[in-house]
Parts: sequence; structure tokens; C-alpha cells
Amino acid sequence: MEHQKHHKNIKHKRPHIKQLDQLANSADLKRPSATAGRARQAGSSYGGQYPPSQGYPGPQQPGYSGAPPPAGGYPGGAPQTGGYPGGPPQSGYQGGAPPAGAYGGAPQTGGYPGGPTPAGGYPGGPPPAGGYQGGAPPGGGGQPDPKVPQYSGEMPGEDVIEDPNAPTSSQTASAPPLEKMDTIAGYNNVGIDTSGFLPPPSYDDAMKQGPPPERQNIQNVPSIDEKEAREALLSYVAENCCYGKGAAEDLKYLDLQSSSAFHYTLETFGEGRMTAWAYEPYTGQPIDGPQNGVAPAPWDIHAQPASLFTNSKQHFEVPHTASVKPCHTCFAMGYVRCDRCLGRGRVRCHSCHGSGHVSRYRDGHHHHESCHWCHGSGRRQCSGCWGRGMVSCPTCNTYRSLKCYIKLTVTWTNHIKDHIVERTPLPDHLIRNVSGQTAFEETFPRVYPINHFPDREINEASNRIIATEQFPNEKLLMQRHRVRIVPVTQCLYKWKDKELDYFVYGFEHKVYAPTYPQTCCCGCILL
Repeated sequence: MEHQKHHKNIKHKRPHIKQLDQLANSADLKRPSATAGRARQAGSSYGGQYPPSQGYPGPQQPGYSGAPPPAGGYPGGAPQTGGYPGGPPQSGYQGGAPPAGAYGGAPQTGGYPGGPTPAGGYPGGPPPAGGYQGGAPPGGGGQPDPKVPQYSGEMPGEDVIEDPNAPTSSQTASAPPLEKMDTIAGYNNVGIDTSGFLPPPSYDDAMKQGPPPERQNIQNVPSIDEKEAREALLSYVAENCCYGKGAAEDLKYLDLQSSSAFHYTLETFGEGRMTAWAYEPYTGQPIDGPQNGVAPAPWDIHAQPASLFTNSKQHFEVPHTASVKPCHTCFAMGYVRCDRCLGRGRVRCHSCHGSGHVSRYRDGHHHHESCHWCHGSGRRQCSGCWGRGMVSCPTCNTYRSLKCYIKLTVTWTNHIKDHIVERTPLPDHLIRNVSGQTAFEETFPRVYPINHFPDREINEASNRIIATEQFPNEKLLMQRHRVRIVPVTQCLYKWKDKELDYFVYGFEHKVYAPTYPQTCCCGCILL
């Protein structure tokens, strides 16, 4: 009986068959095979089904063979055939293989292996000198770095005081250096910033038009009577809360002198083009580079405005000018040093100033208590980088590569020049904002000066403005000029032995009455 009981206890402690299998498999996973060791010694990627020690993520894509390696070399040394540059990663990707298209040279925790930290404080070394040849970066690109590296560059000897309002990075998105850009035929003088419109093609075709059309006679505009003049003044008084309406109701008209103001307007609709290097994070979008053909000239690219005589702007990518460059701001890491903690990942608590305790007054005495913000440690994790010491690069937004291309900016501008003829004390600028009768209007690629208008000053103004409105750096698409006749009536009246006047102008019957006698009611206080 005791023997059976002892045998039963031994059977109870025996591990299950499945548990033994799991332990055996776990031991196999931790023990690299001889085949895998020989493969690593030969410098090739591991081809087995199990990842080697330290989390190597399995088979990788073969080395980039679309073009020779960058002129400046890869960070951390030349890549092995089909493997990681500078040796296998130290910690590997967590949870399996890296995301599809991940960059083969992603920084690992603590910086790039295989080289010292550069003077600028960025681990991993500078990016390739000339960018990636043949379009995309090696190993596939266009994917953000899924893992934030730990900053290991230059940093202060002690933690800085916490400032929640401080920016995480003083760096702003900046354009790549001009010397890193490719040489594009016909665009040798293109800079980073636009410097002005490019000279357009010849205007010979636009000037080949027939003789000026026949022009109709100018018609007169209607005038107003006393009833309309009084109604206009009453409306004007009602719009001003401190004006009294007694004068408008009781005044006696002496005379209504009707006249016309002439408003000549020339509109010149022009198109200007400028080019400049532009960049954006490379997220895997198509790259139309010089290998696809010769880039067209700026004025050979088709662009159409949405409507004539309306200001607008459009941007175009010049075909066959794009390329992919490593980000110059973060040295193709995707991250830059956090300026809130200066790379340390922690800061001194702003509540206790790093002492770990605060003084509180209670029961008539000062008590030293543990700071509840930092739990008495005097230090807090940096809220800008969450302890990593690095933040997203503002230029590439963690994608590590930039798509660089020449951007064409097409600007359509409606240039307006006018001249007003008004021979009463009414200010001329008031004529621009009211409607009138359009006595004349023409639209042509190049308009002809007016020579038939009854007022000679309008004819002279038309000749002068058309001759001077020239824009050598724009392509003139269309011109339009018109003459508006705006009615103006000077109303002379008498009120309480005072002879005054006001003006009614435009089809809206606007009023200009600077001498109106009741401009302040009894409830107003004059300061």
C-alpha cells in the first residue's frame, strides 16, 4: 500500500508530455544551429526558420542592387551582403519581423553600432553624401522608424529644470543643402527659395490681332429729383445714431446740380512662373527622376487658370526632377535630440526644484513633506520625449528620407489700374465703391486705347495706362478695360438761414454730407 502511494506521488509530480515538448522547443530556439553559425560566418543572411540569438527578425531582403552604394558610404560601415550594415541589431524588433519596407539601417537602442557619436550629438554618423541613386533608398523606404532610439550623444552633466511649456525641439523643418541636389538640365540656377518670375515666351502671337472694333456712342445716365434726394439724405441720417433728422425733413432745396463722374479701369491678367527646390517626407510615393527622361522647361508645362481676371496660384512638380535623399536634419535617424531635457530623458521636478520635498505651513509650523509630483525623487520623466531623449524629426517626420524635386509655382495675377474724372468737391475715391452705368467695355489679348469717349481726359488716361502697364516677367493672357459713368448730384439747400450742400452719388444713392447741421443729438456727450 505504501509503495502504491509513493508511486502515485511520483506520477503526480511528473511533467506533462506537452510541457516537455515545449521545453525542448524552447531549448532549440535558444541554441543556434551549426548551419546558422556557418551562414553568419560566411557573411550572408540567416536562412533558417528560427530567429538567431538576440531577436534577429528572420530572413531579410537582399541588399539593394539597383545602383551602386551612396558616395558617402552607409552609416556604421558598408553593409554585408543581404544583411544589416554594421552587424546584426542589438535588440531586434519586438514582436517579430520589422514592418514591410523598413529601412535597413534603422538606428538601434543607444545609437548606431559600429562608430562613435559624431560631434553634433547624433549617433550613427552623417547620411550618404549624395543621396540614394536610382530613386528609392536601399532596402525599401517610405516607412517611419517604429522604435524611438535612446539618445546617446552630447548632453549636460546634470538634469535641467522642468519647463512644460518649452518646445521639445528648437529645430524647424529646413530644406536640404543646395549642394546635395541633383543637377537638372535647364534648372542649373534653381535655388531653395523662389527669387522671382521667369521670363515668359515672346508675345508676337498675342499682338497679331485685327484692327480695333467699332465702338458705340456713349449714353447719358439718369438724374434724380428732390424726392429722391431727400429720401437718400434721410437714409443717410438713419445710419448715424447721433444725427438728427429734423434738418433733413425741414430743409428747403435751392438747386440740384446733376453731373457724371467717369471711372476708367484697365485689367491686365498675367501669368508668372517660378521654380525652386522643394522637399517632403519620403513615404513610399512614386519617384519620377531624371532616369525617366529630360525635364521640360518651366513654360512648357501645361497650366490653366480656373477663371480669367481672378488671382490664383497652383503648384506643380516638374517631371523627371525627383530623387530621394537621406534627411539632413536627423542624419537619416528619424529623430533629433529633445530640447526640453537636452537628451537626458529626465528633468528636475518643477514643483520641488529637484529637492524631492516641499515645505508646507500647517498648524502654525512649517513641515517638510515628500513632493507628490516626483514622489520624493526630485526627478521626473521628460514629458516631451517620454524618457527617450529624442523626439520626431520636424523635417522628415520620422521617415528618415526626403523626396526632393523642383516645384513649379504658377501665379495668375489680375493687375488693375484706374483713373477717375470727377469735377465736384466729392472725393474721387468714393466713386470706386459704387455702381454706375457701364458705358464701354472691351476684352482682348491686347486692348486698344480708347479714342472716342466724349471726355478727353478719359481718352488720354486710356492711352497712358495701356502704354505703361507692362510686365516683362509675366505672360499676358488677357486684358479688359471699361468706362463706368457714375451719377453725381450736388444738392444745395437752406436750413435755418444757413445755405449748405450734400452729394448723392452712384446708383445706390450714397450720400456725402460733411456739413450736415445736426450731427449730434441731445443725448450725446462731447468729450
